[in-house]
Amino acid sequence: MTERVATTPGLFPLPDWAKDTLSDLKGHQKGDLLSGDEGAEITETYDEVRGELVEDQLDAGLDRVGEGQGRWDDMIAHPLTIHEHVETGGIVRYYDNNNFYRDPRVVGELTPSGDVAADLEAAADVLAGDAPLQAVLPGPYSLADLASDDYYGDESEFLAAVAEFLAGEVEAFPAHETLFLLEPSLIENPPATDTEERATDAIRTVAEATDAEVVVHTYWGALDEKLYAHLVDEAGADALGLDLVAGDRDATVYNVQEYGSTDSLALGLVDGQNTLVEEPATIAERVEWFESQVPVESFETTYLTANTELFHLPSNKATEKLAALAAATEVID
Repeated sequence: MTERVATTPGLFPLPDWAKDTLSDLKGHQKGDLLSGDEGAEITETYDEVRGELVEDQLDAGLDRVGEGQGRWDDMIAHPLTIHEHVETGGIVRYYDNNNFYRDPRVVGELTPSGDVAADLEAAADVLAGDAPLQAVLPGPYSLADLASDDYYGDESEFLAAVAEFLAGEVEAFPAHETLFLLEPSLIENPPATDTEERATDAIRTVAEATDAEVVVHTYWGALDEKLYAHLVDEAGADALGLDLVAGDRDATVYNVQEYGSTDSLALGLVDGQNTLVEEPATIAERVEWFESQVPVESFETTYLTANTELFHLPSNKATEKLAALAAATEVID
């Protein structure tokens, strides 16, 4: 019987009070922020934000609770933009939407920083065992895609270095139940034909660094058929995340019908960029529709999640979507 797990890809919106407080504090401390040295007041504010985001997830009834990534101003580029061997360039567009981030330019060796691990340790303290902890990282392919390489000098070597860097970060993590690797670039800027193995090798490097369940979450459309097959067979993931909100759902279903799937799947069922809050029954119907289309009697685990990170939403809408996901697991059962 399939286990239903309600969770999210993380990157929650900041509460309104925190936006105002952090904007004021950061305006007086710009020079320190690029190195990750945020100062006591900013650190304390982020601690409060983390506590609130964790409590929101617990209150909603999610089965996996993440740190929330409140500090990730640069979205999934964050682990690089705070690195000592990365220079942040100008502001650039984040994929094809109206989100922006600082361009990370790698100018030295990418060694693990422990930054994400420290945030997860703090989240684990807040959780105090009330729910399993979920870690979130950018996938290596997407992180390399968002960055500029001014050090390694070879595209393949750079991707491998980013993967090793992320694997080193994971090795410092506290105990966690799941690890979501966010890989939108696999759809937005997929690897060239016959280079798919580089991407899957990089993902496998990170996946092998943890004993947790690894979800490679893709979004904003359907994967190319050949790349999909490589991910299922070679990436070392326990679950592949599929977007059932954006893009061609029929193409996504076809991939599963034609090439099989990982033992578990993560289904992007609520819209992370639309304020309309889906009803639990609607979410359940989407799961049932998908499962009726694919030749698998049951998956080990089906993760019910948002298709994208939730940063783009007002805080109240994000928390309502969390509750809807959690409630949907009961409707299906």
